Amino acid sequence: MRVDLLSREYPPEVYGGAGVHVEYLARELRELADVRVRCFGAARTEPGVRAYRVPEGLTEANAALQVLGVDLEMAAGCDGADVVHSHTWYANFAGHVAKMLYGVPHVVTTHSLEPLRPWKAEQLGGGYTLSSWAERTALREADAIIAVSAGMRHDVLTAYPEISPDRVRVIHNGIDTDEYAPSDGAEALLKHGIDPGRPYVVFVGRVTRQKGLVHLLHAARSFDPGAQLVLCAGAPDTPAIAAEVTGLVRELSAARTGVIWISEMLPRAEVIQILTHATVFVCPSVYEPMGIVNLEAMACETAVVATATGGIPEVVDDGTTGLLVSIEQGADGEPCDPEAFAAAIAERVGTLLADPALAAEMGRAGRRRAVDLFSWQRIAERTHELYTEIRA
Repeated sequence: MRVDLLSREYPPEVYGGAGVHVEYLARELRELADVRVRCFGAARTEPGVRAYRVPEGLTEANAALQVLGVDLEMAAGCDGADVVHSHTWYANFAGHVAKMLYGVPHVVTTHSLEPLRPWKAEQLGGGYTLSSWAERTALREADAIIAVSAGMRHDVLTAYPEISPDRVRVIHNGIDTDEYAPSDGAEALLKHGIDPGRPYVVFVGRVTRQKGLVHLLHAARSFDPGAQLVLCAGAPDTPAIAAEVTGLVRELSAARTGVIWISEMLPRAEVIQILTHATVFVCPSVYEPMGIVNLEAMACETAVVATATGGIPEVVDDGTTGLLVSIEQGADGEPCDPEAFAAAIAERVGTLLADPALAAEMGRAGRRRAVDLFSWQRIAERTHELYTEIRA
């Protein structure tokens, strides 16, 4: 069976959870099928991987229109595939076109949903309407939809009630617990100015409304002054949020020591060291279908404080591997009471900073949970079973 995986992201150009998912899924699926990866960006040297750039005539067009141009070229390359499998709206249209063109089944993995990210209108303008159309069209016509969590499945069926529930299958995201494991090394801490002798709270994610970094920075005003705050945060969605975060970090740095903002994309080994030695990892997302980054922290034996949204409660066992923060959201996806949300984050982080033994025990429990429940090999097997089922 030949499977064409369609994705915007693929190593080395990975900036979010969907890219991590495709990387590891492709690796494990190659044991079961002939896998071709079609992605965006610079040419890749890995066998079976083809990258596509924005067509020359669209280089000055709206960003969403550029994506659809790439998708058409990706679809053209799918001739001969037995199954096409797209990831995120960036590649959904490619899968939909390939399905129509070649008469092959199209599987969509939903890592997020455009109707639940209204702040993207700030980033894409009219392109947000176009991205929403591409996603809606692909999901409605897909032969099968994979939701990366039960929460994501609920969101799919709520956002698109016309989709039959029997077409939506839950197959969780995973984690490579051989790669993501506690590290004894601390060179990355010293390299980036983190004091190994002081406890620290860490955030890893993009500078976007979805990831809730602004709320974490408000919460950090109340953190124990003896603790550091490490932000591995880059790739801002818009100049506006970049400016807002910069201002908040500057304000926080004026009030306390140990605020460290690492804006460049770090090598994975450095991220693992920084996660390992943190007292607490914080995921303040306002929207997170699952949140692979929580699994990464757990696999590194770090306690997690995270928002109880989307699929996060399926990953973080509240009171055992970390502490969850409830959220009541408005139509724009933001907390109805931002101050209360920030205060709740601060309270739970404070609990773990004040009790490092509890934080350490939650970290150990988190690794056990990651190892036991989120293997990429099993995820690939279940995905391959779905391919076989829809081709029958």
